[in-house]
Amino acid sequence: MNAPEPYLAAHPTVTRMRLFHRDLIEIRHELHRHPELGFEEHFTAELVARELTRYGVDAVHRGVGRTGVVAVIRGRTDTSGRRIGLRADMDALPIAEENRFDHRSTHAGVMHACGHDGHTTMLLGAARHLAATRDFDGVAHLIFQPGEEGYGGAQKMIEDGLFERFPCDAVYAMHNWPSLPPGTIAVRPGPMMAAADRVTIHIEGRGGHGAHPYLAIDPVVVAAHIITAAQSIVSRNVNPIDAAVISLCSLQAGNPGAMSVIPREATIVGTVRTFKRETQDMIEARLSELVQSVAQGFGAKARVDYERVYPATINSRDEALFGQQTALELVGEAQMVPDLDPSMGSEDFAFMLQQRPGAYFRIGQGGSESGCFLHNTSYDFNDAILPLGVALFVRLIERAMPLPA
Repeated sequence: MNAPEPYLAAHPTVTRMRLFHRDLIEIRHELHRHPELGFEEHFTAELVARELTRYGVDAVHRGVGRTGVVAVIRGRTDTSGRRIGLRADMDALPIAEENRFDHRSTHAGVMHACGHDGHTTMLLGAARHLAATRDFDGVAHLIFQPGEEGYGGAQKMIEDGLFERFPCDAVYAMHNWPSLPPGTIAVRPGPMMAAADRVTIHIEGRGGHGAHPYLAIDPVVVAAHIITAAQSIVSRNVNPIDAAVISLCSLQAGNPGAMSVIPREATIVGTVRTFKRETQDMIEARLSELVQSVAQGFGAKARVDYERVYPATINSRDEALFGQQTALELVGEAQMVPDLDPSMGSEDFAFMLQQRPGAYFRIGQGGSESGCFLHNTSYDFNDAILPLGVALFVRLIERAMPLPA
């Protein structure tokens, strides 16, 4: 993907990152060719560890949270005792890539359709610069996380002692955003991404002949009423100034080859997205009540299995405002977005933000006007923004842990 690059010369740090832009592109393309699913990132972790070692970081720790990697870089001094974490996700998605460029996926049915190859590359670029210059007072912990795409890799790293082994006073991460122009950085205090819950509704009726439905209890009819009724929960129970989504996305019942068989069971699977814990609690309770009541009205039985997968991604105020100042320094007021609307998507960096203060950034990469959306079979990360992403990571470390005057 080609994009205009005038913003890349806006700040000296960005300009310095351009000196090894070609190296960054080569790494990013190599990662894109070899995508790996959550907790299978063996090639990726090996590449990351090899590059970190080559850059001369102080320590490389492998196998954190199964396939995660953490690099330790000590600053020129350590009078402050400060420790700052930077995080990038490494895994890909189970999607068959439709691109035809030279660096397309070589793994059938797996591709980097969310830009984690770019995120990993930007953090490697930051490691290269920080290890070479060490213009900060404290210790930087660079966290290369596995299994972001639904596997809870952040939680696995935490359970593996991430913050005990690698203390962080604050932790930062970023994600590319196709709907923002290249060179734009967005960060705000408060909600950035929604909590993601998985809902599974099990319905038990009584099977029978489709020609004699009065002798059966049809779980398909029950499922249809539940799906329709569930849409009233948000519109009639959630405060209009709050945000919530209930999407029931899958219905499994019967056999398409058995046109006259009423099945005994039906299963509905979907997701709930919220920002506030009280809204999440209310929806879980109301959905369970509604499902059981609707089923009972038809003489059926039903239950809801409600799984809280990812919490909401909530930026702490001080760290988000610090992030805005850092972004403002790099791109200027015209390309710093302090009030980007939160997304109803989810992000397991939320687990880290539950443990430590920090902020989650959006870095604009453009492309949405041509259909280059995240999780799309034709998606590709915009290599033009690599130096800016590296510079943002670097300046977060240098500004959060400045050298003594």
